[in-house]
Amino acid sequence: MRDIPGGVWALGFVSMLMDISSEMIHALLPVYLVTVLGTSALAVGVIEGVAEATASIVKVFSGALSDWLGKRKWLAAFGYGLAALTKPVFPLASSVGWLVAARFVDRVGKGIRGAPRDALVADLAPAHLRGASFGLRQSLDTVGAFLGPGLAIGLMWLTANHFQTVFWIAVIPAMLSVAVIVFLVNDPARHAATRAAHMPLSGTALRSLGTAYWITVAISTVFMLARFSEAFLILKAQAVGLPIFLVPLVLVLMNIVYALTSYPIGVLSDRVGRLNLLAFGLVVLIAADLVLGFAAGIVGVACGVALWGLHMGCTQGVVSALIADTAPAELRGTAFGVVNLLGGAMLLVASILAGLLWDRAGAQATFLAGAGFAAVALVGIRLARDRLPHR
Repeated sequence: MRDIPGGVWALGFVSMLMDISSEMIHALLPVYLVTVLGTSALAVGVIEGVAEATASIVKVFSGALSDWLGKRKWLAAFGYGLAALTKPVFPLASSVGWLVAARFVDRVGKGIRGAPRDALVADLAPAHLRGASFGLRQSLDTVGAFLGPGLAIGLMWLTANHFQTVFWIAVIPAMLSVAVIVFLVNDPARHAATRAAHMPLSGTALRSLGTAYWITVAISTVFMLARFSEAFLILKAQAVGLPIFLVPLVLVLMNIVYALTSYPIGVLSDRVGRLNLLAFGLVVLIAADLVLGFAAGIVGVACGVALWGLHMGCTQGVVSALIADTAPAELRGTAFGVVNLLGGAMLLVASILAGLLWDRAGAQATFLAGAGFAAVALVGIRLARDRLPHR
């Protein structure tokens, strides 16, 4: 860990603070929408899918813009700032429309910052520490993702389930996140040959990303069909009888496992290669879906959620490192933007499909469909092994 650059650490803490804020809100939002505002599971799926798809669409343009500018920090900082400005809307909102608008703008901020931040990590990290650097940033990000729901649980208990108070407190870490990136992160000096890409979204530039990159994108895109919104994990826990004020424990458990495994898996991917770890992560996702699909009680759901967190730890940082491995340095922003665009489109489809299956056929059908898509991605890895870098 000591060899990882300070800028990567700082970006990890930026992600952690913003995730504390976001997850304090998002851990409660599905239940708030269903129990307080009376929306359906399908509506939750549509809202979550549209929000994440919006972020993914924006990422491709912000990533390309960072390549064109040859600078990434201030674009990422603007994205974090925009997300921070939306946080006060959640406690002030009086209707579903306001919540949808706030969620939409928040995800635009995520889209603006996502690809430049990931490309900045790749720029800052030495090649032999790339998996470790992505794993560290993801681990710190995920620490925020379980601290946020944990704080939400405690505050819901202290305030007798007063959603608005929790939403107001979530504003504080979001503002701190912006301060850290502004004052503690800098763009690295870049070689003149990779200073900027003049037309990063042109056909020539996209073709120059290479076959290995596009194969990685194809596998990642199918994989996203299996990874519908975590909102359905929360709804599953509620369906088996978990009290409302304890519902954020779902995200706490998932993200504890995710945080504990992301960095070790990243380090391991630098040493033994990435493809086997990615395949293992998909096997774990299939197991998680099967457990969640057949779980009838809180213990079963807890096991499924823990497996879900393990699959995230085995795949998210590894996929990012694979993108950085296969894309030219001057097009890393575009490369991360494209993979997020296609993945977000699949997440929208997956979340809507999950909501439809949930409303019409029940939770079990939703999770079994996810297992099926994960199996397809696993076959894709097996077929593409010889055309992707193992390290």
